Amino acid sequence: MHKAEQYRPFAGGYVSEFDRFLQDYSSRHPDLGESQQRGCYLLWDKKVDLEDIEKSRADRVPEKPYHDD
Repeated sequence: MHKAEQYRPFAGGYVSEFDRFLQDYSSRHPDLGESQQRGCYLLWDKKVDLEDIEKSRADRVPEKPYHDD
């Protein structure tokens, strides 16, 4: 693919007000990407201990139904 054929977002055509806001905001806050990545690591990228998960499943007590049939 030639350099001129590469996809260029917002190159010509309609750009919504929201897209302009995002472009402006991201240009005024260059650390935004790094901040988003740190937030993602805090919320989603957790270390999982499979032994703990299996132990908690084995320790569960079955729930009784709300009604008797």
